[in-house]
Amino acid sequence: MASRPGPRSQEGMYVPSSPPSSDPHDPFHQPVQMPEPHRYYDNDSERYDRQRDTYASDGSQGDDDRYYEHGGAYDYTQPDTDSDMDVYGQKYVPSTESLGPPRMGISESSTPTFVDHNGVSVREPYPAWSSERQIPLSKEEIEDVFLDLTQKFGFQRDSMRNMFDFVMQLLDSRASRMSPNQALLTLHADYIGGQHANYRKWYFAAQLDLDDAIGSTQNPGLQRLRSQKRKSRGHKAAERQLHSALDRWRQAMNNMSQYDRMRQIALWLLLWGEAAQVRFVPECLCFIFKCADDYYRSPECQNRIDPVPEGLYLHAVVKPLYRFIRDQGYEVVDGKFVRKEKDHDQIIGYDDVNQLFWYPEGIARIVLTDKTRLVDLPPSQRFMKFDRIDWNRVFFKTYFEKRSFGHLLVNFNRIWVIHVSMYWFYTAYNSPTIYNGDKSSAMRWSATALGGAVATIIMIAATLAEFSYIPTTWNNTSHLTRRLIFLVITLALTAGPTFYIAIAESNSPGGSLALILGIVQFFISVVATLLFAVLPSGRMFGDRVAGKSRKYLASQTFTASYPSLTSSARIASLFLWFLVFGCKLTESYFFLTLSFKNPIRVMVGMQIQGCNDKYFGNALCRNQAAFTLTIMYLMDLVLYFLDTFLWWIIWNTVFSIGRSFALGLSIWTPWKDIYTRLPKRIYSKILATADMETKYKPKVLVSQIWNAIIISMYREHLLSIEHVQKLLYHQVDAQDGRRSLRAPAFFISQGDKGYRGQFFTPGSEAERRISFFAQSLTTAVPEPLPVDAMPTFTVLTPHYSEKILLSLREIIREEDQNTRVTLLEYLKQLHPVEWDNFVKDTKILAEESQMYNGANPFGDEKGQSKTDDLPFYCIGFKSAAPEFTLRTRIWASLRAQTLYRTVSGMMNYAKAIKLLYRVENPEVVQLFGGNTDKLERELERMARRKFKFVVSMQRYAKFNREEQENAEFLLRAYPDLQIAYLEEEPPRKEGGDPRLFSCLIDGHSEFIPETSRRRPKFRIELPGNPILGDGKSDNQNHAIIFYRGEYLQLIDANQDNYLEECLKIRNVLAEFEEYAVSSQSPYAQWGHKDFKKSPIAIVGAREYIFSENIGILGDLAAGKEQTFGTLAARSLAWIGGKLHYGHPDFLNALFMTTRGGVSKAQKGLHLNEDIYAGMNAFGRGGRIKHTEYYQCGKGRDLGFGTILNFQTKIGTGMGEQMLSREYYYLGTQLPIDRFLTFYYGHPGFHINNMLVILSVQIFIVTMVFLGTLNGQLKLCQYSKSGQLLGPTGCYNLTPAFQWIDHCIISIFLVFMIAYLPLFLQELVERGTIKAVFRLAKHFGSLSPAFEVFSTQIYSHSIITNMTFGGARYIATGRGFATTRISFAILYSRFAGPSIYLGMRTLVMLLYVTLTIWTGWVTYFWVSILALCVSPFLFNPHQFSPADFIIDYREFLRWMNRGNSRAHANSWIGYCRLSRTMITGYKKKRLGHPSERLSGDVPRAKWRAVIISEVIFPIVMAILFVIAYMFVKSFPDKNGKQPPSPLIRIAIVSIGPIVWNAAVLLVLFLFSLFLGPMLDTPFPKFGSLMAFLGHTLGVIGMIAFFEFFWFLELWNVAHAVLGLITIIFIQRAVNKVLISVFLSREFKHDETNRAWWTGKWYGRGLGSHAMSQPAREFVVKIIELSLWSSDFLMGHILMFILTPPVLIPYMDRFHSMMLFWLRPSKQIRAPLYSIKQKRQRRWIVIKYGVIYVLGFAVFGALLALPLAFRDHLTISCSICQGI
Repeated sequence: MASRPGPRSQEGMYVPSSPPSSDPHDPFHQPVQMPEPHRYYDNDSERYDRQRDTYASDGSQGDDDRYYEHGGAYDYTQPDTDSDMDVYGQKYVPSTESLGPPRMGISESSTPTFVDHNGVSVREPYPAWSSERQIPLSKEEIEDVFLDLTQKFGFQRDSMRNMFDFVMQLLDSRASRMSPNQALLTLHADYIGGQHANYRKWYFAAQLDLDDAIGSTQNPGLQRLRSQKRKSRGHKAAERQLHSALDRWRQAMNNMSQYDRMRQIALWLLLWGEAAQVRFVPECLCFIFKCADDYYRSPECQNRIDPVPEGLYLHAVVKPLYRFIRDQGYEVVDGKFVRKEKDHDQIIGYDDVNQLFWYPEGIARIVLTDKTRLVDLPPSQRFMKFDRIDWNRVFFKTYFEKRSFGHLLVNFNRIWVIHVSMYWFYTAYNSPTIYNGDKSSAMRWSATALGGAVATIIMIAATLAEFSYIPTTWNNTSHLTRRLIFLVITLALTAGPTFYIAIAESNSPGGSLALILGIVQFFISVVATLLFAVLPSGRMFGDRVAGKSRKYLASQTFTASYPSLTSSARIASLFLWFLVFGCKLTESYFFLTLSFKNPIRVMVGMQIQGCNDKYFGNALCRNQAAFTLTIMYLMDLVLYFLDTFLWWIIWNTVFSIGRSFALGLSIWTPWKDIYTRLPKRIYSKILATADMETKYKPKVLVSQIWNAIIISMYREHLLSIEHVQKLLYHQVDAQDGRRSLRAPAFFISQGDKGYRGQFFTPGSEAERRISFFAQSLTTAVPEPLPVDAMPTFTVLTPHYSEKILLSLREIIREEDQNTRVTLLEYLKQLHPVEWDNFVKDTKILAEESQMYNGANPFGDEKGQSKTDDLPFYCIGFKSAAPEFTLRTRIWASLRAQTLYRTVSGMMNYAKAIKLLYRVENPEVVQLFGGNTDKLERELERMARRKFKFVVSMQRYAKFNREEQENAEFLLRAYPDLQIAYLEEEPPRKEGGDPRLFSCLIDGHSEFIPETSRRRPKFRIELPGNPILGDGKSDNQNHAIIFYRGEYLQLIDANQDNYLEECLKIRNVLAEFEEYAVSSQSPYAQWGHKDFKKSPIAIVGAREYIFSENIGILGDLAAGKEQTFGTLAARSLAWIGGKLHYGHPDFLNALFMTTRGGVSKAQKGLHLNEDIYAGMNAFGRGGRIKHTEYYQCGKGRDLGFGTILNFQTKIGTGMGEQMLSREYYYLGTQLPIDRFLTFYYGHPGFHINNMLVILSVQIFIVTMVFLGTLNGQLKLCQYSKSGQLLGPTGCYNLTPAFQWIDHCIISIFLVFMIAYLPLFLQELVERGTIKAVFRLAKHFGSLSPAFEVFSTQIYSHSIITNMTFGGARYIATGRGFATTRISFAILYSRFAGPSIYLGMRTLVMLLYVTLTIWTGWVTYFWVSILALCVSPFLFNPHQFSPADFIIDYREFLRWMNRGNSRAHANSWIGYCRLSRTMITGYKKKRLGHPSERLSGDVPRAKWRAVIISEVIFPIVMAILFVIAYMFVKSFPDKNGKQPPSPLIRIAIVSIGPIVWNAAVLLVLFLFSLFLGPMLDTPFPKFGSLMAFLGHTLGVIGMIAFFEFFWFLELWNVAHAVLGLITIIFIQRAVNKVLISVFLSREFKHDETNRAWWTGKWYGRGLGSHAMSQPAREFVVKIIELSLWSSDFLMGHILMFILTPPVLIPYMDRFHSMMLFWLRPSKQIRAPLYSIKQKRQRRWIVIKYGVIYVLGFAVFGALLALPLAFRDHLTISCSICQGI
């Protein structure tokens, strides 16, 4: 087809291409008679028909979309003999969208006609917008509007064709359910002028009405100031003025002609269609539209005759803005984008650009290059000056996303106020002994009242932090200053009286004035606390949410237009929070506060006697009890926070389940009815029966739907033939000779339980799908519209490099040595029933093809025995003919997470629409008589008109051969699939930027054999590379211009859909409440009142995780998603707290695209891009709903590593959200109940995880301190009745130990509550037995260990992200986790996030166990061990003995690699990478191969580093030094007072560091002199030196510990406490050295190798060669102690993991636990060649011996001193002194 644009002439105008177009749907040319258009699936060749009939098995009606019918798709290459046209031109009819080649001038044709076989004109491309109806403008007139605008503004030709088709489809979609006039009106109202149009909102928010009313001469900024002064009499005037302006606007819109309305829509769409990144800044787009519209109306534009050059808009308007946005984050070096090292607070992002246009002051900042301001020009001249705007001088930051925890304070200040103040009120009242409140009640009132002061202090801190996030320019900081002054006054009121009372009470106790003052103070405090806890800080003193001042209008419009809830939902919301806090406050008081009362009482006055220290005397040790009490207070506060979350989960779950009963969703509603009533429900709910004539029996219609569903399941191999027969409606002969339908027994016999198994295999996918379908129809479902009146919608899927179709090699070959199972084997074990059905089907197929082809293709006919079928059962095919191997590939791809699965699932929409159209319009079937081809074409046409599917494959043009073939296969299997992709052209002139284009193809596009690509239908130039962010949102944005219709469904490339769910599509789209539109005009005097309701922006849907039963981890991930995506979403949507979590949500496309698109795209900040779209829609007045009756399938990650990558991505993404302005707006402007819902539904979960981990750490520190008390003091003994038995001078710590039990119970509950929602969800949806069984499976598979671990991963990723940044999109693995990962890799991946923490805590726990043992401590042992060993516990085949030893070898090699030559995977690389977060890299780029190993980490800010890396470690070290000194301040067992613990601990902890330094110096001198000589003959010289250094380092470390133990007289408890102290001191020293003394790192690791080999020259160090050795010396000191500790820690971990390895059959059992497969089904041991076996045996023997030796040495160092502790005494005089 010659629809390719002609060659460009030099001026950039198009020259029309010569041959006339042969495209019948082309509005730009005269109709030409075409030969009969064929489609490939109606291809009349003999072979295809015959094949189609033979494949159709008895149940099917021969539909032509079975998977393997595309056997037919493979004879494309045979030349077609009937015609001389090229073979593709014949088989594809171009789709309706392709408008033909560019022609200047106006189309002469009145209506293009479709030519049918009989040569009769049938259909228009846009049937609802046809001349038979009263259309306000004909299609040609609309086309003229587009042509006119294109010539006036220089839009691109292809963009115009694209947008013309867009608007026609939109009008067609609307006009199919209302009059064409109304369709155009409402469309204009939605885009430009209606109450909910973003443009109108912006127009008034930016006060352009003043600008336009006054005229351009005066400057609107000054004008506004003047008018403010004049109007200071009151807000009433301003309000009236705004009101009248709105009214004038409505009248102006009402008086517009339909032609003008069309022109405005067209202009908006043309501007939007080429805006590229500018689509992310909607108000900027509004401003451009305003200027363009003003220009169009001006005489100078109307009088222009010659068209402006094409692409003018792109180059003059879009490109400068694009360049500005790009240059904020990247610099271009040699044509490559290089990320600038800036954090978000220095990058002017999309939101900052956008907010400039919110305020008149912002618009006034726009200056041209000659310094004149744009606003000083008259409106009509502004547009043509756009290319002269100097954007760099215009924009500024409007909100600083600084990395700091201050955001938590500002955004969630009410959470802190509620918790900390209430904790203060409770605890202060219950600890009177501290401030002498027992004796004086005035003091008690007053001290308790300080809770109000605490609340005020939190508010002051939040306000000060807020100052640093908001620029102190115009209009925003005035209210902050006001608030600060007020808060200081409140602080004086709430805290002042306490000072007076304290002084008065100490002088003359019991005065009545003091008491009255205290009571008054208390009540003031209560009021203040309530006020701060309930009022959003954005509404205090200058109401930014509901204030009437024009000043706040913009931030109200764009950030605080929250849609109101219905009264019942609002009551539910308030009631929920009343219950949560009611329960929490009661329980916290009785369980936490009162249990804490006694420990406070006994410990406050506890002075410890008889202790002494050389330097501090008894100053420190006397107060040990007070230190302990302080830490206990902290502990109690953290638990106080955790409680709230606990109650929120409980009540939210209860509400959600109550809601599901109310909606009729539960299994407990009687089962019997569900199936019996299903046919009636299908008839009444899925079919649009209201408008149908009732000449057909409902049974006839329902039977067609039901049979189609069953047959689609058979096609997917979910049901066998026998089952299908039992489930179908059959035609039977009745008595009177007529045929009648017999319903399947399935609907009748649900009563008998025993009968269920006959219809489908119990527990199969078919059963799940049918039962969900039946259950979902019990809920209330909106009425559907008839198919031809339903709105058009598009499914949009972004695709980067996910698998499209699995290749044969991937399916039947293992990935590597460690996998042990082929993908196909694994899938067969997961889906045995489906594999059986598939094999039976294949055998039938093979026999048939054998019948047709005569001779047996599979060898001789004689031995047709059982063995012949083996290949089918093993790999699903016997001959390697592509049609057979392809079937196996497809079968596997539909069960893995592939794009093919997604596409084939979503294409069920087309099938569903065809089915519904055929069933509901029997007259259509009659019309075509028996001509099935024509009928099929008519159905196709309807499906294509109502449903589009766009896959955005940004890499399509760069695909390799395999990917290219797979994509081509997709297009041939589904010709209506559209693929949007990016195409790159080299720059026109040297050194320019390459040009990029957005292109669109579908299966009808012409195939160009030379390039084996297709010719794009649209090819639209972009201003530059569109991928500036994390990729996904940019990918969606470049393809969004190709969507059609009114709604979008966002789908990920790992989802699936089913025919029976697709049948509900009309009901789901009805949720947008736009089916029955009022017939009034939205602009009429009274009519506009009908359009008041806030529009629905997002309709959420449920997800079914199809990786649900694949082992424990897949099931856990699925369970998480299930509780969040279904259970939480249900109640959140009801009480107005649901946002948008991506997929499979439906969006109101018009609402979203006029408000910044479907996701946000700033790199890093918008990592979880879709959530921002939800917050954006919510803040701008869109409602968000959730549907219960519709679900899509979705895959989740299955392996340990991939799940944790996913959690890290979520965690870091949440950290980024905390910084974002959306959180700031929501947190400071939402009313209290909705704020709480938002908080606990989203960030609260993650903050709770952080607090859980914090509570465990604080608690262990508390226990260590209590342990020191317990170990050193005489404790009182009490009898049962509470009589004191114990020794005289004893200390009473019993209450403290009781308090410990309480705490442990709390922490335990907080962990366990995680299982409650899942359990209840299962209980309600699947019944008791399944719920109990699933829970049992989880506990049997040790999922609590995983929970603990993932909690730590979440909190670690948030904390590191808030401190250092570095959030990036982690591609979540979607494979099956059957591969064993080696110990070293797991260690290096999880050491930082959790193993180090776990190990430190284990040592502390050891001390606790030695000093205070209670039974509850075992719970802690389990959970802390989980932190250390979870990665290995969930590693497949971790415990197979041979692999374990080979792992050990790999670990040793990993520790020692990379010292003489660079290695990708070595300890040194891991160590450098974890260090560079703090140091950052040198700016210079010196190209070394090892540079690729280092990621791109920006250097952290010192502010962030100083707390986490300097202050915190030092504080921890000091704490433990105090604990150790306390223990040593008592005489030892020989009665001697220890000399000085401080010196002893200093020697032992700093000693190893000094020793390391000495060893390194000696080795450095060695290598410096010998290296240059020896390095060349002995390439391992560097490694040898490194090995020596490392060995000496480890020996030094161990020796120092043994020496220390000897000094402690072999006392285990003291030695462990000392060890804790040593660990923390060394950690502090290393961290301080790294963060304070290290300069930036080189990107390569040459310096490391230079150090060990002594060759410093030729390393690419340049001028650094002299200074570098000194820096490297410091680095090496740190590295040596880190290496030693990693070496020891790795060994300890391996020793912990050894016992299970020794148990026989452990590997079997472990696999059963991980994969939930019976031992018989299990995965075989890998097969090795004889050589490999010999090699492995030798490695195992050699390293096994080394491992056992290591174990023995380690054991000896611990056991010998313990055994011979009384005999091992060495007299040394120095030892006495330390």
